[in-house]
Amino acid sequence: MPSALLSVSDKSGLVDFARELIARHWTLISTGGTAKVLRDAGLTVADISDVTGFPEMLDGRVKTLHPVVHGGLLYRRDLPEHVAAVAEHNIGAIDLVVVNLYPFRATAARAGVLPHDVIEQIDIGGPSMLRSAAKNFSAVTVVCDPADYGRVIAALDAKDEEGALIMRRDLAASVFAHTASYDSAIAGWLQHQVAPQDPFPATLPLAFEKAQGLRYGENPEQRAAFYVERAGAGLASLTQLGGKELSFNNLLDVDGALMAIEPFAEQVACAIIKHTTPCGLAIGATPLEAWQKALACDPTSAFGGVVAFSVAIDEATAVAMSSLFLECIVAPAIAESAAELLGRKKNLRVLIGTLPAGDTGGMDMKRVRGGVLLQDRMRVPTGEVPWKVVTRRVPTAAELVDLAFAWRAVATVKSNAIVLTRGGATIGIGAGQMSRVDASFLAGHKARQAGHETAGSALASDAFFPFRDGVDHAATCGVTAIVQPGGSVRDAEVIAAADEHGIAMVFTGARLFRH
Repeated sequence: MPSALLSVSDKSGLVDFARELIARHWTLISTGGTAKVLRDAGLTVADISDVTGFPEMLDGRVKTLHPVVHGGLLYRRDLPEHVAAVAEHNIGAIDLVVVNLYPFRATAARAGVLPHDVIEQIDIGGPSMLRSAAKNFSAVTVVCDPADYGRVIAALDAKDEEGALIMRRDLAASVFAHTASYDSAIAGWLQHQVAPQDPFPATLPLAFEKAQGLRYGENPEQRAAFYVERAGAGLASLTQLGGKELSFNNLLDVDGALMAIEPFAEQVACAIIKHTTPCGLAIGATPLEAWQKALACDPTSAFGGVVAFSVAIDEATAVAMSSLFLECIVAPAIAESAAELLGRKKNLRVLIGTLPAGDTGGMDMKRVRGGVLLQDRMRVPTGEVPWKVVTRRVPTAAELVDLAFAWRAVATVKSNAIVLTRGGATIGIGAGQMSRVDASFLAGHKARQAGHETAGSALASDAFFPFRDGVDHAATCGVTAIVQPGGSVRDAEVIAAADEHGIAMVFTGARLFRH
């Protein structure tokens, strides 16, 4: 009779799977809590200690680390000397291993958990059995995910050895990916314990789980998939109410949209995103007002955009948006009537939810040829901005309000970035330009093109002005107040230009590049 060793932390589907094995005349071997669950269900199971002749000990730390277990998993059935060796030492074959590991990640993520409790969730015997079984996949089936139980039973019934071998090899690959991810989580946690202030260890352990395949990448000839750091993390935590499957570009734009409204989390805000950068951003008394003000910035570019709100979408806002083709809408919640109305647009993706606590922080990673660049995630300005007035004229109270909005708004515009704002809304955005004066020109041009009066507007620049020409151009648009980081070797010339034009200028001392 073939033998199966079952030792699992996640016991979902276990009893039904074990019952199917017994019905096919398999012998079951198990450990501790797993054996108890099976016996409580009325199933016959042998204790691992009966097989090894050695008791489980050290609070369960040692129970399967034994030559009888690993010999039964690792010996090659096609080598006479292996067969003779296990026979000599009375080692029986183990043909199926079902193991999933202690919940290390969940334990480590618990608030207030003690290091000792986390360490006890480092599984040793489980990964060892998984790796032994996976190495010998030519003869042994190994399962680390309850979702594969049905697949294994179907293969047992199919009596197709070639198909079974393909399945065993596939399951073995899943095991090594799983144990690599598990070890990565442990390594990351231990590195943080050793050096909690150092986010850049000598070796960077990374593990991501595939959330979904994508139709294609940025272009149709590029293959693509979406991976997450953990199930339900970040964008994967959002619930899609309707529309087509999300695309590679959709996910990038949704991430950019959520980033754009992040500085306005305590206000009613709306951001419209095209190609990962805002083409309109505004706050208002209602979501409808915020939408209308954001759309007014650049209604042409908003076509086919992604829209994010900081508050729930009501019916009036849904009605206003329904007249424009949009790819995605994301918000914390949506009124039932609004969901029904937007649901009539069969291609529109509506995403509902808020990112779990902590998912707005962490590290930012960018892939380059041959490696990755890792950095702290940019801290978008949310609180009071530390102004330093550098011009003769001090900003008025109204200008300070516009400057505060402008500085938050420019944070998520691609560099070089210039925004013009008035009354809690962007009216002109110059994004992704190779020179800052071109970004200034583009912001003014876009504002006038959309019919906005630029006189009296505020301007924010994501980095310092290297020359006075950007300020000179802002003056031609009627800008009366500028916020920028400062720090140029020509700051004195730039400040002098502002003074010549009667523009109030403040420095923040912080740069907001977004490449």
